[in-house]
Amino acid sequence: MRTRSFWPYLLIAPTVAGGAFLLLYPLLKAAVISLQHFRMGELIRGGAEFIGLGNYHELLSGAEFWQVLLRTVVWTAVTVVLIVVLSTGVALMLVRLRRGMRLALMSALALAWATPVIAATTIFQWLFQSELGVVNWLLTALGFGSFDGYAWFADGTATFAVLVILVVWQSVPFAALTLYAGLTTIPAELYESARIDGGTGWQVFWKITVPILRQLFALITALEVIWVAKCFPQIWVLSQGGPGDATTTLPIYAFKIARVLHRYDLGSAVALLTVVILAVALISNLRRMVRS
Repeated sequence: MRTRSFWPYLLIAPTVAGGAFLLLYPLLKAAVISLQHFRMGELIRGGAEFIGLGNYHELLSGAEFWQVLLRTVVWTAVTVVLIVVLSTGVALMLVRLRRGMRLALMSALALAWATPVIAATTIFQWLFQSELGVVNWLLTALGFGSFDGYAWFADGTATFAVLVILVVWQSVPFAALTLYAGLTTIPAELYESARIDGGTGWQVFWKITVPILRQLFALITALEVIWVAKCFPQIWVLSQGGPGDATTTLPIYAFKIARVLHRYDLGSAVALLTVVILAVALISNLRRMVRS
């Protein structure tokens, strides 16, 4: 019995070892580079010099990093709140729809979720194009003449809004289907009892649905925070962090520093700080989720 109990661990050991290597090696390599003077010369000839926490001191003592961090926090908070709220609404609607309509809506959500990120981002570029975009044409047809030829990607706030819409559209299907699966596990008798006692729909939601699915809501929120905070391809393809720095978040900032300035040491420091910030935020959230 004792020998046989080791077999499951032996079978998953290669996968665990491979996953740990693919996860830990880049992280450790970035950590080492962030402590070095590592630029184009060191990339070519090697021999990077260790400078300790100099790169972190340079970042944290400058105003630009804190501006990007604040922008990242705002971007993440706005987008995640919209994702959770809209996903909850869609999940509640799925529960109440008839089978045919439910299947159609779930299929549409699955197709939206399966759309490749770059393809969806390119489609949004076309939709919001200034001269031939469908969005400007529709808004102008509805009587909003100011949107005739409006350049969405020339204004920081407008570009930010388009990116929020894009990421929310891509994220809602996963969260909505997950919440719908959780809603189906709640006994119908609880809702019937609450309605007999005179509870309104809002009261039923807050007194029954939310407490029962509290851990699921916390898990979805944590996953969406990770997804949104590290969001790179959508922002880079759509705006490359512009106009100016209006949509430059921490991942974009790290890439710009490494690519444009060839400051691979400073870019690695930004990446490591991003990982640390996310880890602190998510660990505290997961601890509360486990305790509850």
